[in-house]
Amino acid sequence: MSRIFPQPQSSNTSSANFRGSLWMIFAMFAFALEDSLVKAAAANLPTGELLILFGLGGMLVFWCAAAATGAKLASPDAFSPTMRWRFCFEVVARLFYVLALALTTLSSATVILQATPIIVVLGAAVIFGEKVGWRRWSAILFGLAGVLVVLRPTTDSFSALSILALIGMLGFAARDLASRAAPASLGTATLGFYGYLAITVAGIAYGAWEGKPFILPDGQSCVNLIGAVAFGTIAYSALMKAMRSGEISVVTPFRYTRLLFGLALGVLAFGEALDTPMIVGSVMIVLSGLFILWRGRRIRQ
Repeated sequence: MSRIFPQPQSSNTSSANFRGSLWMIFAMFAFALEDSLVKAAAANLPTGELLILFGLGGMLVFWCAAAATGAKLASPDAFSPTMRWRFCFEVVARLFYVLALALTTLSSATVILQATPIIVVLGAAVIFGEKVGWRRWSAILFGLAGVLVVLRPTTDSFSALSILALIGMLGFAARDLASRAAPASLGTATLGFYGYLAITVAGIAYGAWEGKPFILPDGQSCVNLIGAVAFGTIAYSALMKAMRSGEISVVTPFRYTRLLFGLALGVLAFGEALDTPMIVGSVMIVLSGLFILWRGRRIRQ
């Protein structure tokens, strides 16, 4: 009978889902602001230096958070094989995504990043053997087609620099897959600290390869960096709060609000133009991701 006449949600569950959804929207807004400030800082600073300063700032924030909560940053679980893989994927993701922000438009980088959940489902099926039916496989292919629409690889408007965002997106997807197997004992402060350590390592490696001398940041660059660190750490904490406040299947779809915020900031702050392929590709990616989430919830029920 419960299938025909579903039981109404309790007020506590509805309230938790509402709070979780608001936390998720706030986290995506903060992430979009972080991206825009990183892009603004990249206009005046070498990329390697930007990554190092950004990473050190985030490490300091999460080190303070760990000290305040008593979390151990050097626990054996933090150096497990899974965490080492996660660290490597984080280095790749952060390096190439920051390069995409610096060298391409905020709008295109944000759109391509939204394909991350689709790749995570694909990876879960291939790597972890999770059962994915033909409907979700079709949605995965539809979402990947949306990425191709945004990239436009066969047209004159294709930019090879768009591959930077694509590699960054694949790195984030691999990181998320590794996170699923990460030890449950590791809290937000520990994961955040090592995530920003990965950014610092990426900056050191890229700075050595690039060979550009570091410069003393001017006042505007310092403001952009401090703002990026602040919004980045706030967004990360809000994301954890969202995932722990409500049902994941209810809260997760609000991740796609980052697309709206990113596109709006790209247009308003950087004067970027949205063309038809980008809009069409964005809609395809979002519809694919939402269907995968909906179908996964139906299967679990």
